[in-house]
Amino acid sequence: MSNRRIRIGIDTGGTFTDVVAFDEDSGELVTTKTPSTPGNPADGFIAGIEKILGIVGAEGSDITAVSHGTTVATNKLLEGKVEALGFITTEGYEFMLEIARQSVPDGYGNSYFWVKPDRIVPADRVRTVGGRLDFTGAEIRPFDEEQAVAAARWFRDQGITTIGVCLLHAYANDEHELRLRDVLRREHPDAVVSISSEVLREYREYERSMTTLVDAAVKPNVSRYVTNISERLLGFTGNSIPFYVMKSNGGVLSADEVVHQPITTVLSGPAAGALGAALIAKVAGFPRILTCDGGGTSTDVSVVLDGEPTLTTEGTVGAYPSKIPMIDVVTVGAGGGSIAWLSPEGTLKVGPHSAGADPGPLCYAKGGTQPTITDAHVTLGRIPPHLLGGEIPLDVEAARAGIADLAEQLGVDFERCATGILEISAWNQANALRQVSVKRGLDVRDFMLTTFGGSGSLLACRLVDILDLAGVVVPPNPGNVSAFGLLTVDVKNDYVQTHVAKESALDHAAVQGILDHLTDRAREALGKEGFTEDQHQFHRTIDVRYVGQAYEVRVAAPEGVVDEAYVAQVADTFHAEHRQLYGYDFRGDRDQQVEWVNLRVTGIGPITRPEIPTLDKAHGTVEDRAVRGRRPVCFDADQGYVDTPVIWRGDLGAGDSFSGPAIVEEFGSTIPVHPGFEVVVDDWANLVIRKTGSTNQETAR
Repeated sequence: MSNRRIRIGIDTGGTFTDVVAFDEDSGELVTTKTPSTPGNPADGFIAGIEKILGIVGAEGSDITAVSHGTTVATNKLLEGKVEALGFITTEGYEFMLEIARQSVPDGYGNSYFWVKPDRIVPADRVRTVGGRLDFTGAEIRPFDEEQAVAAARWFRDQGITTIGVCLLHAYANDEHELRLRDVLRREHPDAVVSISSEVLREYREYERSMTTLVDAAVKPNVSRYVTNISERLLGFTGNSIPFYVMKSNGGVLSADEVVHQPITTVLSGPAAGALGAALIAKVAGFPRILTCDGGGTSTDVSVVLDGEPTLTTEGTVGAYPSKIPMIDVVTVGAGGGSIAWLSPEGTLKVGPHSAGADPGPLCYAKGGTQPTITDAHVTLGRIPPHLLGGEIPLDVEAARAGIADLAEQLGVDFERCATGILEISAWNQANALRQVSVKRGLDVRDFMLTTFGGSGSLLACRLVDILDLAGVVVPPNPGNVSAFGLLTVDVKNDYVQTHVAKESALDHAAVQGILDHLTDRAREALGKEGFTEDQHQFHRTIDVRYVGQAYEVRVAAPEGVVDEAYVAQVADTFHAEHRQLYGYDFRGDRDQQVEWVNLRVTGIGPITRPEIPTLDKAHGTVEDRAVRGRRPVCFDADQGYVDTPVIWRGDLGAGDSFSGPAIVEEFGSTIPVHPGFEVVVDDWANLVIRKTGSTNQETAR
C-alpha cells in the first residue's frame, strides 16, 4: 500500500479542467489537463484527480488536501440566470434597487440612450419591514415583528425560497436583521437567507443590498456544487481530507465555510491564476507584472506589484456590483473559443460569445458552426493540428472552410481575414490590460507581461507591440498556472466595519476597539480552520478619502496601538497612494482634511508553498536538440507564410536562446514567437521574450 502525501490543486475552466499534484515529501510538481464537463463539473473534477494520480502512481488515500478554483458562481452571474429571488428592506426604501447608483458606463459621450441594467429582484418581489436605526446604530423606531411575519409568510406562499435582507444602517447595528432572520427561520424554514450585516458590514445601502442579493442568488448553486464535490471526494479518498475553495480575495476557505459565504468565490478561478503568476514572476526577478490568463471562453488580466496582485472592493460580476475584497481582475470575452462574426453593418467582430467546450470551435468537429480564434490560429499554422500533445486532433479543413466563408462575406483574402480575427482579439486584450494599468496610474512600459492559460500566450508578441511592454514571461506548463496557484494560497478571511470620522475627530480608543473586535473574529475563524495561535497572521487596511470625496483609497495600516503617530502614518500612506492614482494630493493643505471610512482586518492562515524548481543547462545547440520539425506559419498577412522551426519546450535548458520566427510547443499550450523577437530560457524554465534590441527591458526588474 502506498504511503505518500500528495496535495492537489484543481481549476475547472469552461473548456478544460487543469490539475497540479504536489508531492509534499519529494517536492515534485506534476501537471495535466482533462476536458471539463459543463453538464456536471464534478465529473471532470474527479476525472482530473484520477488522471493525475495515475501519472504520479499514487492512490486516493495518499491525498492530504485539495484546493479548488471554480466558476460556478461566476458563470451563474455572467449568464444572468438568477432564479426567483426575494428582497426585504426597511419600510420606505422599497425602490432602493430602482434608484441604484448613477454610474454611466463608457462616459456620458457614448451613452446618450443608456438604460440602467435590469434589477436583480423585480419590484413585485420586494417586501418592507418597519423599524429604523440611525447611522450610529441607535434605534429610532422599534422593529415591527408583525410586518416581518407577514413578509415571511408572503414569500413562503409565493414559493420564493431565496431571500436577501438589507435593513438601513445594519452595518452599525445588526439587531433588527438578526430578529428578521429568526422570523424567516420560524415562518419559512425552507428559505435560503443572506443578511447584509454578515455579508458586507459597510455603508452605502445600494451596494450592500446588491452584494447581499448576489450572495443569496449564488448560495443554492454553490452549496449544491460544493456538497456534491465533497461527497464524491470522500468516496474517492476513503477518508475526510481538507477541501478548500479559492476565494476572490486571494485566499482559500474550507468547503464547509464557503457554503455560508458563497459570494466570496465569484472570481475563484481568475484569482488563483493571478496568484500563481505573481509567485512565478517574483521568483524569476520580475516584481511588476501584468497577468494575462487566456482560456477557452474569456481572458482575465490583472496587475501585480511587488509580488502581490492588487485588490479592489469596486468589482462587478456581469451586471452586478459585488463590493467584497477581490483581486482586481478585468475579464474580456476573448478566449480560444470566442466567435468571429459580422455585425449588421458588415464589420468583423470577435466575441464575447463563445463556442465553449461544447460544441467548441469548428476544428473540434463537434458540431460548431461559426469560426473562432482557435480556428484562425490553426489555419495560419500558429498552433499544431492537435491539442494536449495529440490527445485531441483538430480538423484544420473544417476551420479553413468556416473562415473562408467569412472572408468571402467581407470581400478579403483568407489570410487577411484570419489575421484580422487575431488582431481584433489582441486589441480587446490590450484594452483590458490598459484598464488595470493605465487607468490605475501605472505606466505599462515598466511592466513585463506574464501569459498563461491554454490560449494566453498565443498573442503575447502582438501585445508587446501594441502596448510597448518591457517583454513577456511565459511560465512552464502555462495552461496549469491557475491550478498551481491554488497550491500557493493561504487561508484568508476579511472583516470590515464602517466608521466614518475626520482624522482630526478620530476617537482613538473607539477605532482600537473596532480593530480588536475584527481581529478577534478573524482569530476565531482561523481557529475553526485548524490553525494554532502561533500561526495566525493579521493584516490591517483602512479606507481613506479627502473630506467631500465620494470614494475611498484603501491603504495598508501599521500594527500597534492607535494613537497620533498611527493616524499620521495612515495619512502619509494615503497621500502617496492618492498621488499615484490621480496625479495629485493635498499633503500639507490644512483646509483639506483626511477622513477615515472603513476599517478592515484580514486573518491569514499560512500554508507550505511548493518551491519552484530550477532548470538544468542543456548540451548542444537549440536547433540540434529541441527543433522537432518545421512548418509554414503566417504571422502577417502582407508577408504571407514563412518557414518556421517548431521547438519542443521540454528539450530546452537554462540559458538557451533563439530568435523568431519560431513556434514553441508543449503539452498544454503553444507560444508563437514573431519575427523581431528573441527568447531566453531562464533558470526557472520561464521563456523570457523581448523585442530584439528593446530599450526598456531592464525597467521591469
